[in-house]
Amino acid sequence: MPKQNAMRLDIQPIAESRALEFGPWLSQASILIVDDEPGIRNFLVKMLKPRCKQVVEASNTIEASKKLDKGHFDIVILDNIMTGQSGVDWLVEQRSIGFFADAILITAYADLETAIRALQAGAVDFVLKPFRSNQILNAVARCLDRIRLRRENFLLRYELRADETISSRQNRLLGTSKAIKEIRKTLARVAPMPTSVMITGESGTGKEVAARTLHSLSDRADQPFVPVKCGAIPEDMIEAELFGHLRGNETEGSGRRDGLFSYASGGTLFLDEIGELPLTMQSKLLRAIEDQKIRPLGSERDVPVDVRFVFATNADLELEVEEGRFRADLYYRINVMHIQMPPLRDRKGDIQNLAEMFVHKFSRELGVPPLPLTENVLNGLKDMDWPGNVRELRNFIERSLILGSYPPQFQNRLVPSMDKNSETMEAVEQRHILKVLEASNGNRAEAARRLGISRKTIDRKCAQWNV
Repeated sequence: MPKQNAMRLDIQPIAESRALEFGPWLSQASILIVDDEPGIRNFLVKMLKPRCKQVVEASNTIEASKKLDKGHFDIVILDNIMTGQSGVDWLVEQRSIGFFADAILITAYADLETAIRALQAGAVDFVLKPFRSNQILNAVARCLDRIRLRRENFLLRYELRADETISSRQNRLLGTSKAIKEIRKTLARVAPMPTSVMITGESGTGKEVAARTLHSLSDRADQPFVPVKCGAIPEDMIEAELFGHLRGNETEGSGRRDGLFSYASGGTLFLDEIGELPLTMQSKLLRAIEDQKIRPLGSERDVPVDVRFVFATNADLELEVEEGRFRADLYYRINVMHIQMPPLRDRKGDIQNLAEMFVHKFSRELGVPPLPLTENVLNGLKDMDWPGNVRELRNFIERSLILGSYPPQFQNRLVPSMDKNSETMEAVEQRHILKVLEASNGNRAEAARRLGISRKTIDRKCAQWNV
């Protein structure tokens, strides 16, 4: 059979049953082919184009450089021996100015020196000519698996470093109150759109839960959700953390590290505590939002990113703008769709649903029997102000399960009498808190712990009673 016909048969579309033979990520891949031989380019394009999201070709390194300046590619398939500049030399040059994608080198000359130089330049695979389609497809699949594993590993380690457990941040937006119903309705409406969303509210009201709900309802649900606490990253590290950097990381052969923007590509980037972002970074964030491009530290090339932005803050950004701590242009750019999370004290009808969910969740995670939410306990929970909002309720339930019981005042609450001469609930509460405070030798923090309430609540009550 003539070589041309054999090549044509080799690139026929595979059967449906073999669609995932080269991994589930191939259909989403964007690939740049760089080769000065039209026949090789044509073969690779015909083989990859039906299977991949995007396949672009370049006949030389000059044209390839222009393609990289215009768009993002997951993988570059690069011939080594070309007219003008060799593939390895071009790869070394591109790495030095900010080329982050994986590269597969193809060559007809398999000498050790070329292989070493290719690896030093950051090539992740090496394919010898002549090759068959399966060799290239397997090399691409290995690259995509490596990219996916690197991203998942980084995101897992990043989330494990956060203050809360991963499972605690995956709670659904529970509640039947009017406010929560309206928020769920708004999230469902805006989720399919690329619009940036600003979520505001007091600390502990569930801003991240709302952001995750938005992500799960969007067409990006199967892509990464990357949460970033802007106030938790040191000011001198935040640019490298967000945008990545080209040099300074000795753990990777190419001397570069992707940033959180790159790891969130295709998914949602949740920038929490946006009001604490340093002013020097605010202008760079504005440019990234406007252009959908970032420039890693040490790089000379912008990197396109495809992310959906969700922002959150418990600060008054309008006041921050007035006082010069937050850029007005960034504020107006990110405040396109505004969602205000209500404090728990304004949605006490949702306390039972939340408490039941936390009891079930922590009894399973801690391996302890659940505590019943009696009418006395629920009434006690609803009587509290919850300055820490849902987070404080969550901690209260977890602490109670660890101790094996709710605080005494929740188990033996006095039901107020209808007799007008009887003692009011406020008086009962005051007497009980003061009694516990006396038993704690005036230590308000200890009294708060025994009562299962916050120190702020005791301080407010004592001020109200002139104690």
